[in-house]
Amino acid sequence: MTRRIRSRFLPSDATLFLVLATVWGLSFVAIEAGLRHVPPLYFASVRYALAGVLVLGYAAATTDRVRPHGRTEWLNVAVVGLFLVFGYHALLYVGQLSVPGPVAAVVVSLSPILTAAFAATLLDDSLDAVVAGGFLVGLLGVAVVADLDLSNLLAADVYGIGLLFVAAAAFALGSVLSTPLRTALADVSMQGWAMLLGAAALFAGSLAREESPAAVEWTGAALAALAYLTLFSGVVGFLVYFALHERIGPAESNLVSYFQPIVAAFGGWALLGQTVTPTTVAGFLGIFAGFLLVKHETVRARVGVAGVQSPGPFALQVSFERRLRWLRCNGRAVYYGHDPDCNDTATAAVGFGQDAD
Repeated sequence: MTRRIRSRFLPSDATLFLVLATVWGLSFVAIEAGLRHVPPLYFASVRYALAGVLVLGYAAATTDRVRPHGRTEWLNVAVVGLFLVFGYHALLYVGQLSVPGPVAAVVVSLSPILTAAFAATLLDDSLDAVVAGGFLVGLLGVAVVADLDLSNLLAADVYGIGLLFVAAAAFALGSVLSTPLRTALADVSMQGWAMLLGAAALFAGSLAREESPAAVEWTGAALAALAYLTLFSGVVGFLVYFALHERIGPAESNLVSYFQPIVAAFGGWALLGQTVTPTTVAGFLGIFAGFLLVKHETVRARVGVAGVQSPGPFALQVSFERRLRWLRCNGRAVYYGHDPDCNDTATAAVGFGQDAD
């Protein structure tokens, strides 16, 4: 409950969303710059080892509990560390070795669609036609911003495209799986342990790929990219992401992927003098239209139009939490005996929105 009370003092959802889109959108530029000098998995492992230490230090100074307790909290650390840190970034970094940044941004922007699909399967969510159309319109807008046409897509490296698609799927699946595992442990504590776990897995992958740290050229550009990815994209970005994850759910949080190519385009204009073309503006309008369609029920409610409301993120979370609770309290009891955490009070708490653990 402490974690939820603290979240009320954070900025608005819209502000957090824009911050996250900016921070993660610019990370594509930083990754591309760093990969010119540092092998991909080694680069990612160093980034998250440093970020994990910083986040845990911050957690020790600002929270009352740093270390996870119990199976649920450690399982959440494992899901976030292996899916959102290791799986996503390993595939993203290797994929960007052969795929241009705009194409990579488009493929990764499939994450909201994949998140919705996983949520529909695991959380008993359902997509109406308007929401599904909004996802497609937003994706088309991203393609316009990236100036992507069919010939460009077919000319891109198929292997790299496949890696980026699986990366987006790993991030989406991890977001959904972590939803029912959230407890009173502060997000910053969970995030720090997940980053260290992900960094260890990335380093193991680097060894498996026979990447040589001795061949690394820590130039000024490489160090600047590492600093940005560690402090801003890693520490700040993930803290903001999990704050949004708690407030609005995984599907809506991952809509930030639609705005990352826009940030990259305007960042290139501001930092490199690149021109923002009418095509970029048209693509942004398409993305904004798609976002409005996805959030059509919220928009109708804000403007006073009556309509049937779909279940909120917590209502969707309850179904999966009940399945998890049943497995813990029934399936496991068959083999290991009674679990003291499985009682009528705990089971009822799941249904009424209290912390399960």
